[in-house]
Amino acid sequence: MASSNSYVCDTLPVPRLATGDSPMLDHDEESDSEVNVEDHDHSAQETESGSPPPSQQPPARKMADEGTNLKLQQSLDALPVEEREAVNAIWSNFSSSSHPRRALILQGLLTMCCFSQLSLLTEQLAHLIRIDPFSVLPREVSLKVLGYLDATSLCRAAQVSRRWRTLADDDILWRGICEQHIGQKCRKCGWALPVLEKKRTFVKAVSPSPAPSNGKRKRADDSSPERDSNKRNRISEDGNASDSSDCSPQVQSACSILVDPGATTQVTRPWKDVYSERMTIEQNWRRGRCLVRTLKGHTDGVMCLQFTETLTHPTFPVLITGSYDRTARVWNLETGAELHCLKGHTRGVRALQFDNVKLITGSMDSTLKVWDWRRGKLIRTLTGHSAGVVCLNFDTNVLASGSVDSTIKVWNLRTGGAFTLRGHSDWVNTVQLWDGQNATTLPSSSAPRAQEMFDAPGCEAPQIDVGKMLFSGSDDGSIRLWDLTSRTCVRMFTGHVAQVQSLKLLLEDECKPDGEDGKKKPVLISGSLDNTIKQWDIETGKTVRTYFGHIEGVWGVASDKMRLVSGSHDRTIKVWSREDGSCTATLIGHTAAVSCLALGEDKIVSGGDDNEIKVWSFSG
Repeated sequence: MASSNSYVCDTLPVPRLATGDSPMLDHDEESDSEVNVEDHDHSAQETESGSPPPSQQPPARKMADEGTNLKLQQSLDALPVEEREAVNAIWSNFSSSSHPRRALILQGLLTMCCFSQLSLLTEQLAHLIRIDPFSVLPREVSLKVLGYLDATSLCRAAQVSRRWRTLADDDILWRGICEQHIGQKCRKCGWALPVLEKKRTFVKAVSPSPAPSNGKRKRADDSSPERDSNKRNRISEDGNASDSSDCSPQVQSACSILVDPGATTQVTRPWKDVYSERMTIEQNWRRGRCLVRTLKGHTDGVMCLQFTETLTHPTFPVLITGSYDRTARVWNLETGAELHCLKGHTRGVRALQFDNVKLITGSMDSTLKVWDWRRGKLIRTLTGHSAGVVCLNFDTNVLASGSVDSTIKVWNLRTGGAFTLRGHSDWVNTVQLWDGQNATTLPSSSAPRAQEMFDAPGCEAPQIDVGKMLFSGSDDGSIRLWDLTSRTCVRMFTGHVAQVQSLKLLLEDECKPDGEDGKKKPVLISGSLDNTIKQWDIETGKTVRTYFGHIEGVWGVASDKMRLVSGSHDRTIKVWSREDGSCTATLIGHTAAVSCLALGEDKIVSGGDDNEIKVWSFSG
């Protein structure tokens, strides 16, 4: 049967009968000897046909595992000697046959097999014909194939074998998965994971200044005798701050920690670990699982707070809180240690905001103070309001403050000038600056500038950049949008039936149907004492969604791209899904009204009338 078309198959080695004189060869030795014999028998034929010798052909040997060979040997040992020799003869003849002869023998054997034997063949072939694709494919092709799997499938693939684990854990694959999910909603699974700026391998030079949380109820000594019944009465604040609000004794060491730069090391982690960490946090958010820490130090209700985790220095997250005990306190959010106690206001601190270099506080003593929060020193005091300052917000050039006197004062930080906006008929509880120069559908006002709007007669008000806008919420139940260039109200948002206590402006990327990036569409969120939270379309002034769930008034709201949180007079914090408006978690822990809160990617920080600050950590 020898011909130029003969082919040597690399198959199972021929089982040999083990005797005392001729011990059974090792599988590898048998295989090598068999190949050598076949190489000698067929070398001339394969040379004539032009095919390479078997030693140069790709390895396609399907070796049986040791357990299979052991079973075959045990079966042979159980047979009589004559039958053993007959079986060995059949195996030897088949092994020495050419490929066409083997095919002929197998076809003949199949015609002689009964149903049970065919069933046995089917069961055995199901295991024998399987092949590991990643053992024969190039690494690049294997990674391309695995690139179509999701995170769960990749984790399962990593459990198959060591080789599969090496491929499934490749950084390129997990980087692609992270890019699909982190900071944005995945189009395939619908999940979005937090960015966690503090966990990244680089640190930004300048940290953003998030909007402050400053919705808080009024007190009897801060308002006129006939205030609304929703405004709770509190004890008088006459006199100096109590001794219990003194600063912690570690002021000098804290100052050095905040001011002196330190060396930072950057560590690069595997992308799979990055994904796993963020997935754990997102799952905790959705299930409402968190660890709670309590920071104590204030001796009266906490009115306002802000924290940041992205400062170049210090490397730890910084929290600053303001209270009715007339102090603002600087905390190490990581350890809970108090670093500074800023005293100078003569009445309660109602609003604050800080950035990389300065802190500005607003108080019921009608003043705003500018601090060097790193050193704990007062820089400047701003006066102008005729009653207490309830809220403030600033950016790089402009500072806006709202007051009990129903006015909004706008300060130009570059020139020091200021002007006043009038229009609300009651306390201005919250203000929010917005750079609306890209908004094309907002109405503009060409009305002449009224002289009474300026602080000093005959003095021109400070120049404000074109497009600078301001949102304000008031006890009169309205939200107003102001054009600071023309200094007029260009739009009113009506819908709340009680006092508006807090506003949050969020800029979202609005994608076009073809997937290209569109303009940023602003979203305004408001919290009110009518127990609701409303989401507004700024371009139309209409309510997009109303969140129901609190049983008492909402004092503070905060939001990011994925979720919204609210603090209420009912002593609870609720976490809402911005996608469908449902409440995903209710956090209970405060023993009095939750007056202010701030939202991070893996935590919520809240302050309440119980004089406590609580840190709700979802990082596990």
